Amino acid sequence: ILSRRSRGNCTGNRLVTTLLDNACKYAGDNGKARVELHAQNGNACLVVHNTESLISAEDLQHVFDRFYRADKARTSGAGGFGLGLSIAKEVAEEHGGTITAKSSDEEGTTFIATLPTA
Repeated sequence: ILSRRSRGNCTGNRLVTTLLDNACKYAGDNGKARVELHAQNGNACLVVHNTESLISAEDLQHVFDRFYRADKARTSGAGGFGLGLSIAKEVAEEHGGTITAKSSDEEGTTFIATLPTA
């Protein structure tokens, strides 16, 4: 999932680990987490999705900000300091990519990291 220039650099592992860890944590006992990896227009797209805990539209605007914690329903018992997603964004951008988030009652919460393959 990382470009050739970044191989040997383990920061990409942090991006993947953060997204997978969050999906599993916030899926809850009755939810599900799903991961997809596919190529699209010369990029690798990592899609990490979970059901159950949603992120409000207001919180989505800040979810990648350092130390930002979403509402109580999203953080209850999950721990953390609000750094993981901001670091994931920095890693994606460091490798020439992007990361986005969306969340809705119908579809759950989805994070999409897009990184160049070359």
